[in-house]
Order: sequence, then structure tokens, then C-alpha cells
Amino acid sequence: MKKALSSPTSIDQLMERADAMAGLTLAELAERWQVQVPPDLRRDKGWVGQLMELQLGASAGNKAEPDFPEIDVELKTLPISYALAPLETTYVTVVPLTNIRALNWFDSVVYQKLKRVLWVPVQGEREIPVGDRIIGTPFLWQPSQQQLQMLRNDWEELMEMVALGNINSISAKFGDALHIRPKAANGRVLTDAIGEDGSPIKTLPRGFYLQKSFTQAILNQAFANDA
Repeated sequence: MKKALSSPTSIDQLMERADAMAGLTLAELAERWQVQVPPDLRRDKGWVGQLMELQLGASAGNKAEPDFPEIDVELKTLPISYALAPLETTYVTVVPLTNIRALNWFDSVVYQKLKRVLWVPVQGEREIPVGDRIIGTPFLWQPSQQQLQMLRNDWEELMEMVALGNINSISAKFGDALHIRPKAANGRVLTDAIGEDGSPIKTLPRGFYLQKSFTQAILNQAFANDA
């Protein structure tokens, strides 16, 4: 594997690197970085994102900050169908389950990661071999006031449920833009949370995810002029 690029110091530099991979297959980009293409993504779910990080110079890793902290931009890859529809919900960050009463929206990791996002659409249909999947046109997105309010409303409602000890009552049906669902390799991975009576309990780790309908609206907005 070649050494990753240094983190971009400007939006222009980031977009120049992003535009340079538009239209390439994942195999072509992997060859550029001397990375082996996995036969499928079942055991390598994060592989596409890691390949993009090499190309773009993401530096945050798993920290609770945007992938490009110097320019305040988060990177999100988005597997799409032939009809340009998102094939899955988009993971944002882990859900804090303890010590959350003092949290507010503008200090939340969700807000920090979603206030400016570089989206990279990638063909995601499973019958297409991983290496043959084509990288779409990356685009920079900032939520509109309406989108920001949707995200905030969902975050505040969901975090209130967590704070009140209702974590095990939350399902993916809660939230118009943002929802919570378990995020763990298996059911044996447990973490601390707040129970209904305020006492500590053990539960599965949870993650915040963007609803497919929300990312579909982002795609529609970005490519409206191409229709």
C-alpha cells in the first residue's frame, strides 16, 4: 500500500482529489494505491471508505470529529442502485448512552459530522463485482435550514428517550431524517446505558444513521441539474 496523502488544507484541494476519482472503478483506484480488492464486502464493510480516505487524505480516523478536521468536512460514501437510490442507511456516529444530560445539539458529534459532508456515490448493486463498481461524481453538501431542523428535532427527541431510560424502546421507525439502531459485531457486545428507573443497565451499542429517504433527497438536490 502506498502512503496516504496528507490531509487537505482547503476545500479546493479536497475537491480536486475527489474529482480525480470520479468515473474510475474501485479496482482502478485500488491499483493506484496498491490495495487489494476484496471478493465481496461482507467481511470488509469499511473497505470502500478506507480506499477513499487514502485518495483524499482523511486524517480523523475513528475520532469524534469530521474526517478532515482542518477544513471541517466529513466524508461519506454512498452505495447507490442503478436508479440512483441509496441502497442502505448511512452510519453517522455512535450514540452516547451515559452522561448525556448536559449534551446539546450544537455540541453533539452528529452536528459536527453533518454540518458539511463530502458525499461520494458508488455503484453498490451486489451483482456487480466489487472491483468493477464505478465511483460517481463526489459533491459537497451543507444541510439547508430545513434539513438542519429535521436533524435537530430527531436528535433531541431520540436523546431525550435515551436520557429517560427508554433506549430499548427505540427502533428505526423513530426519526424522519435520523434514527437509532444497534451497532455491534454480535449480540454479546454490551455497553452501559440508563434504565427506566435511572439505574445502570447493559445493552447493545447503538449508532445514529441517516434514513434512506433523507439521503435520497440529498442526491436529488445534488443532481437535479443533470436530469
